[in-house]
Amino acid sequence: MITNGTTLESAFARDVHRSLRLNPRQLPSHYLYDPLGSALFDAICELPWYGITRAESRLLSRHRDEIFSLAPDLTRIVELGPGDGRKLRTLIAGTSLPMSVHLIDVSAAALARATQSLAEAAHLAVVPHEASFEQGLENVARLPTDGTTMALLLGSNIGNFDPPTSHLLLRRIHTTLASCGTLLIGTDLVKPESDLLRAYDDPLGVSAAFNLNVLVRINRELGGDCDIGAFRHRAVWNPRSSRMEMYLVSTKPQVVRIDAIDLEIELAEGDSIWTESSYKDTAAGWTRRFEDAGFETLAQWIDSDDGFALSYVRAT
Repeated sequence: MITNGTTLESAFARDVHRSLRLNPRQLPSHYLYDPLGSALFDAICELPWYGITRAESRLLSRHRDEIFSLAPDLTRIVELGPGDGRKLRTLIAGTSLPMSVHLIDVSAAALARATQSLAEAAHLAVVPHEASFEQGLENVARLPTDGTTMALLLGSNIGNFDPPTSHLLLRRIHTTLASCGTLLIGTDLVKPESDLLRAYDDPLGVSAAFNLNVLVRINRELGGDCDIGAFRHRAVWNPRSSRMEMYLVSTKPQVVRIDAIDLEIELAEGDSIWTESSYKDTAAGWTRRFEDAGFETLAQWIDSDDGFALSYVRAT
């Protein structure tokens, strides 16, 4: 039975109950990132077919001095979705300025790894926020600061939101930063369909395991009886919407029961559950989106090898 509690676990129950009853059936992508899911995603970032992390790390290393030169009086960094903390660690290698770092993520496991990764940086005071991006930004906005703030949204995380929702998130970041705060944002660029398909459906099957793990989580946390072997991972490029889409596809007729939310769904062979969208755009297209949300572009760097852009923008 669903309660009105405020824990992430009860939010998971409510969201699974609501999303699996939609047409088409879906699951919110942030629930892919439980401890195992986060570890699997870290493994995906090491795969030769997934160039986002390597491209972004190259850009951060190459341009970090310039980034900090464009952020005078910086006293606070706010990272949304820090992963394992490596990207932020790469960035701060260019400075020894004392500052507070606020990490925002729904995954406690990811926050723990990122906090540990940054522990050796004595000039940082690390504050984890186990919360959605929106709630975490609200928490940070209430805190006093005696300097400027830089927000980080790396790894093309913005691409996991549809255009209206990504605009709202950018506006929320803008409000948190107030006037003259800055945002460093990484975005994946449109590239050949064959490259995108290998990135999201790799030959080793790590992406498939990452996607299927959400069913394992439903079984573990909500008393589901999902037959993991009766689903397969599917990744497709949707050119009209300029996004990669991930699905869990039923390989046979089946009925799935989830006791904690008193839900039963019937699936025919070939029926699917939509688990993730990842939007791509050109560098100029991303710039327009930032400007539409009230940001001024200070600099943009592009890694042409893997089709990735790192943009540094300021709230106006």
